[in-house]
This record gives sequence, structure tokens and C-alpha cells, in this order.
Amino acid sequence: MLYKQKQTEDMLDFIKGIFGKGIEGFTELEDEAFAAKLRDTSKPFILDVRSRQEHKEEKLHNAFNMDIMMPNFEERIGHMDKDKHYFVYCKSGSRGRKACRKLVKAGFKHIYNLKGGLNAWTGKTV
Repeated sequence: MLYKQKQTEDMLDFIKGIFGKGIEGFTELEDEAFAAKLRDTSKPFILDVRSRQEHKEEKLHNAFNMDIMMPNFEERIGHMDKDKHYFVYCKSGSRGRKACRKLVKAGFKHIYNLKGGLNAWTGKTV
């Protein structure tokens, strides 16, 4: 049952990714557009939704780590400032999209997901 649900979610992610931004209340950006938007945004909040171990190994500069797989993820985002601009990423984009959906559901308005995650990122990491 969970496998079938995951397949359905992955298919929906794929279809939504084809049509680009705005479908679910967040914007999905290719790496260069993500980097440009990040540079042009005053006080961006960079949110790495991968595991703590993945975050330790490689991350974007100034990224805050909050693992979407942790049971308290939704509770933690409930304490965040909804007026900030959030730049979300993971390894391949899937967890990032799921995190973006949760942010939208919680009332956040300015959300950008790195399409393809760090796998697609050509910029600098630390």
C-alpha cells in the first residue's frame, strides 16, 4: 500500500515538474534561476531538507538543515517566519517538493524549490 502511494506521489511530482512553477503554490527553479533568485533576494532562508549526515557532507552556503523525514518537521516549520523567502533543496528534488507542499499548507507564500536538487546544482557548495 505505501509503495503504491509513493509511486502515485512520484508520478504526480513528475507531471507537476513538467509544467513548472505555481502549480502548488511554490516555484520550482532550475539551478541557474535558483541561484539568481537567491542572489536577488534580501535575507533569503536556505532550507536543506535532507538528513543531518547528508547536510554535513555537502551543502549550500548558509543553509539551515531541517530533515523532512523527521516526525516533527511540520511542528518545526510552524515556528518559522511565514513572510521570509524560502529556498528549499534536497538531493534530487523530490523531498524538496514535499517540503514545499508542507510549507504551502502551513501558509508560507514565498517558496522556491531547487529542481533536481543538489544533483542538478552547478554552483558552489561547502
